[in-house]
Amino acid sequence: MDAENLHYFEKAPIAKAVAHFAIPMMLGTSMSVIYSILNAYFLGTLGNTAMLTALALTLPLFAVIMSLGNLIGIGGGTFISRLLGEKKYEDVKHVSSFAFYSSLVLGLIVIAAGLPLIDSIVHGLGATPDSFGFTNDYVLMMLIGSPFVILFFTLENIVRSEGAAITSMVGMMLSVVVNIVLDALVIFVLHWGVIGVASATVVSNLVASAFYAFHMGVRSQFLTVSFNWFKVNKEMISNVLKIGIPVFIMSVFLGAMSLIFNHFLVEYGDQAVAAYGISSRLLQFPEFILMGLCEGVVPLIAFTFTANRLRMKQTIGFTIKSIAVLAVLFGVLVYLISDHLIGLFTNDPLLIEMGSYILHVTFLSLFISGATTLFTGIFQATAQGTAALVMSVIQGVTLIPVLYIANRMNGFHGVVWSLVIADAAAFLVGALMLFVLRNKLQPELEAFVH
Repeated sequence: MDAENLHYFEKAPIAKAVAHFAIPMMLGTSMSVIYSILNAYFLGTLGNTAMLTALALTLPLFAVIMSLGNLIGIGGGTFISRLLGEKKYEDVKHVSSFAFYSSLVLGLIVIAAGLPLIDSIVHGLGATPDSFGFTNDYVLMMLIGSPFVILFFTLENIVRSEGAAITSMVGMMLSVVVNIVLDALVIFVLHWGVIGVASATVVSNLVASAFYAFHMGVRSQFLTVSFNWFKVNKEMISNVLKIGIPVFIMSVFLGAMSLIFNHFLVEYGDQAVAAYGISSRLLQFPEFILMGLCEGVVPLIAFTFTANRLRMKQTIGFTIKSIAVLAVLFGVLVYLISDHLIGLFTNDPLLIEMGSYILHVTFLSLFISGATTLFTGIFQATAQGTAALVMSVIQGVTLIPVLYIANRMNGFHGVVWSLVIADAAAFLVGALMLFVLRNKLQPELEAFVH
């Protein structure tokens, strides 16, 4: 963390500080969505709905692998930001080294556990006879490449935790650029199809991980990848896991929710699954921009939690106003051009109609899902492990019964609307917990929750 980053942590005006931390994260996450969209676009040019279905069905697996990276990365990253606020710099080195090597070990465990069960995993994802082979190809590559995927998500969080927001963004964009180039190569030149798209994702994560490791090992003043600093003790494990485990559970729940959601959609045909796959990728663009805003300010909230509580409250207030403005802008845009957006991926009229409908409904909850992400970030940054854990399970716990009831009562329309209801429930629970915890966090937070 250099003097410039320290300035943004401690002294810069709130708007400038939030912009410094959030804009690079917003750009990076939006780029990651762009390559997710391009994955679907490149496969869509082959005119095979089963390939698009396989891409949608494998989202839960990718969510679980990503969650292992976030387990260490967000848990370790928020701990690092708090340690920097307390000026405990040697401890920062221990945590960053631990994060690097434990991520690789988790990846090897995924390979050892996943490969013998690959057929069961593919069946469990809900693959149809037409999409089974394509889904199997994608799952195979994701399992083999899991150490690099996990490492990428870990290191991105660790680098960002010391205030190096630009470096974090560059790594994400590097991953995107490499992925896009490889996608074009494997689809149009090598004709590898789904397995090529999965391979491109793994290689791009490997390249970006190498970039982050170089920064931590050579350029960073406090972070390191040296095994000499590797250390495990009760305090470190406790601080990493009390935030990391809720993040992991949340990611697993999101994967499970996507899996359950796909199983309900399968009742309405491959076109319904493909329509959700396309629309969910389009929805990811504004969602990930809002997520980038909320996650980008987490290091600032964590630092100020241990250094300046009033500045923390001002950061939170400014951020939620920004969420509201962005949600309105994106909502208006999507309602105007949703048919054209879906039409970029397919010329199937039914697919366009279903995908556009899903977009219209799910965009209704854009603000509350953004605010919910901010609530979760506040709990993570301030080491409120129990509150973070509740946030990690509430949406999934709500969605499952709502999905079942809505499907029975209103079929396909009920399935789609269940997402909005689950988002609303998570928002209300998060707002309530923030109100309850306001005195524990800081009396100044009362101005935000009232």
